[in-house]
Amino acid sequence: MAALQQRTRMPKNKTIFIGADHRGFRLKENLIQHMKDLDLDYKDLGTASEDSVDYPDVAHRLCLHMKENSESYGILICDTGIGMSIAANRHRHIRAALCFNEDMAALARKHNNANILVLGAAIIPYNKAKALVDIFLATAFEGGRHESRINKLNEER
Repeated sequence: MAALQQRTRMPKNKTIFIGADHRGFRLKENLIQHMKDLDLDYKDLGTASEDSVDYPDVAHRLCLHMKENSESYGILICDTGIGMSIAANRHRHIRAALCFNEDMAALARKHNNANILVLGAAIIPYNKAKALVDIFLATAFEGGRHESRINKLNEER
């Protein structure tokens, strides 16, 4: 729980892009209402129903928006979160973190400077997802010793 102690305020001046496939649609809609309640600036990138869509298309669309808005955050949701994580992390400027608990959400920001929170709708109930979103958005990157590690993620291999 120590990971949760150093947090900042919610990012009122940053856009939060959110997208889901058909399996994550309901959770996405509930999280959008939560962001509205918090008066956060968000952009819904779909899907707009429970009709089947391909998760890589949603992840790619969100990552392209984030490339144009480098200070933004993202939230991606599919059934387990695994597919969205794989798809999003193919983009060099993305650090997508699949999180299942509060410490993971906090440490993804503090140590990895993650810019996308990935959730599994079949695994995470709404109240837990809401808490993870709040922690992810309110936690600042620590920098310091973690900065050089983040820089290595951008190196060609």
